[in-house]
Amino acid sequence: MSTTPRRARLLVPLLLIAVWLGVGGVLGPYAGRLGEVATNDQAAFLPRSAESTAVVTAQRAFRQNETLPAIVVWTGTGTGTDTGTSTDTGTGLAGRRADADGVLASLADTPGVAGQVSPALLSEDGEALEGVVPLRTDLGDDLAGTLDRIRAAAERVPGTTVQLAGPAAAQADLSDAFAGIDGLLLVVALVTVLVILLLVYRSVLLPLVIIVAAVLALGLACAIVYALADHDLVRVDGQVQGILSILVIGAATDYALLLTARYREELAARTDRTDAMRAALRQSWGAVVASAATVVLGLLALLLSDLTNNRALGPVGAIGIVCAVVATLTFLPAVLVALGRAAYWPAEPGARPASGGTGEGVWRRVADLVDRAPRRVWAVTLAALLAGAAFAPMLTSKGVPLDETFVNDAPSVAAQRTLSEHFPGGSGNPAVVIAAADRLEPVLAAARRTEGVAGAAGTTASGRPGGAPLVVDGRVRVDVTLDDAADSEAAQRTVARLRTALHAIPGADALVGGYTAQRYDTLRTAERDRTLIVPVVLAVIFLILTGLLRSLLLPALLVATVALNFLATLGVSALVFRHVFGFGGTDPSVPLYGFVFLVALGVDYNIFLMSRVREESLRHGVRQGVLRGLVTTGGVITSAGVVLAATFAALGVIPLAFLVQIAFIVAFGVLLDTLVVRSLLVPALVRDIGAPVWWPSRLGRSDRSDG
Repeated sequence: MSTTPRRARLLVPLLLIAVWLGVGGVLGPYAGRLGEVATNDQAAFLPRSAESTAVVTAQRAFRQNETLPAIVVWTGTGTGTDTGTSTDTGTGLAGRRADADGVLASLADTPGVAGQVSPALLSEDGEALEGVVPLRTDLGDDLAGTLDRIRAAAERVPGTTVQLAGPAAAQADLSDAFAGIDGLLLVVALVTVLVILLLVYRSVLLPLVIIVAAVLALGLACAIVYALADHDLVRVDGQVQGILSILVIGAATDYALLLTARYREELAARTDRTDAMRAALRQSWGAVVASAATVVLGLLALLLSDLTNNRALGPVGAIGIVCAVVATLTFLPAVLVALGRAAYWPAEPGARPASGGTGEGVWRRVADLVDRAPRRVWAVTLAALLAGAAFAPMLTSKGVPLDETFVNDAPSVAAQRTLSEHFPGGSGNPAVVIAAADRLEPVLAAARRTEGVAGAAGTTASGRPGGAPLVVDGRVRVDVTLDDAADSEAAQRTVARLRTALHAIPGADALVGGYTAQRYDTLRTAERDRTLIVPVVLAVIFLILTGLLRSLLLPALLVATVALNFLATLGVSALVFRHVFGFGGTDPSVPLYGFVFLVALGVDYNIFLMSRVREESLRHGVRQGVLRGLVTTGGVITSAGVVLAATFAALGVIPLAFLVQIAFIVAFGVLLDTLVVRSLLVPALVRDIGAPVWWPSRLGRSDRSDG
């Protein structure tokens, strides 16, 4: 054959490689720049239609901007032997109060401070002082510097230890937790994937090619998300940013494993690398696109959520998956064609269909077990999954208190504990009530009578207690201090009672907001979102499976198995979170995120398996189709599951309970799905039911060549 046609056939792959390398060179740096357009201001992610969100808007009439409270807490460093001005152990810190007042007054002109700084308040036990410093909510990276200036000023009060609590300090700790997320998370995920691929393929070049494809996909996705976020079309926070990286790397690697395994099979049967790739793409692109579609549509279903952070993850994650598919079906085939058999060096595609070096013999034994006793296999695995699912109700998703937000003890958490020891739990972070000015007295009386309320006071025009109320557009603001910590379930119950009491006052038109109300509304909204989004995702997946497999019974069976896998994972997670990690509960969004990722990604492996089973069944009959499909895909799907589990587990390097919980749920659930549901339960059910599982397609009406 002339070398000219061969060179011409390589021209398209080389052009694709050049285009992708150009994309990587120009857009790759955006993978490290998402932090520039990300916000960790949790007020930006409130439920859109919630009462507490309406209060945030209404507060702007009373202040130029909504503020973020920083609570300064002073405690004594000794028992009167320090070098301070007061040594009266009987009065505790009473002698320091004037010094604290002076410091707080001096902070009024500090850059970043917005609104009236409170005077120092002495605790009833006389052992602590507190002051509330309202900060602007748009400080961004300047928040840490502002808090440092506040701390430095507060440390001028002699003989005291200074701590900073409240939402501002918690947000600063949250930003610290996400600091370096671009580099650390990416390195951990890529190194993990690289090690696994080296063990799976025993090849030098192929793992590197797959990693490069994943990185190029991530760079493209981050550039698109950066542009959209920069124009306020999507929102990005540290959690969305971290999940995007993991999602793209994991998905791109999974799709690459499916394609490279099929390419290796075709290379074993063909001499021409281009023909082998065409055949591999023809046989695998449908499964890859269908798998990606389940994830994309599952993520886009989050747009139905009323929680802004859920809505943010939907399009961002979908963009990442689309970029992963595009890279897998363009850049990766081009590089593999250019490299040919050298991509698998030092391994060599054999004369028989290869399993990617993942232990075909093991999967033959699994297939033999499924063939010999399908009913026993599916009955045992089903019983095990149901046993795990029985513990799912133990997973509480009512939010986590501040002291469980961080895996390690953050400074704001320690400060909050100190504050709670000496002051009412809700001190410095009150519930905020906006009501009609002519109903101020009934509102105050009803608030003070509410169980769980420590006190209530209207905002005054002077900013000092006892003055005339500040009236704006016929409305007043009332701050309600709660007995319990603002992040506790007890405080949320108080907010619910407070709303009931105030809403019953004729003409008050009262709205109850603030930090605790925001947590309460987020919980209620998350419950509503799960009720709405879960059926939508299941319906979407069912429709995709129906179109791909041309069956009705089998898609219903697959959807049921992945849903059961999710419930079993929640049950195991409930036990692990409580008895191993020590978590008292989870964030309200954790079950929904876990559901979307596990169900959508879990269906991926069933798609990979059953699309191959259908292909083999058309040639050899249903029984042999199941067994051949299980043997040929067992290694590659297991490898893909391990890779995806490992990449999601990398989220655990970020010391936030939310991401640690998501990491465990997805990693464990993917392994459970890969090793049990897809390997045993589904093949055994299909083998036991036989041809009718493919109803109403022609495979369901006959089982030819099934000997």
